[in-house]
Amino acid sequence: METKTARFTVLLDPRKKKAFEQLCASQDLTPSQVVRQLIRKYLEQHDVDFMNQEIQDRKHPDR
Repeated sequence: METKTARFTVLLDPRKKKAFEQLCASQDLTPSQVVRQLIRKYLEQHDVDFMNQEIQDRKHPDR
């Protein structure tokens, strides 16, 4: 289970954004929920074990 969140900015065509938001809303999902699910599935398809990877602290990169 993921415990922390990090911001991920994506630039896309405004029409695609609107269509995506409308589709998400019609499925009673937030765009963030769908993007997290897509990223999780993509990582799994490529056998990336993200749960056991350490996260580097951007403020203290030596930690």
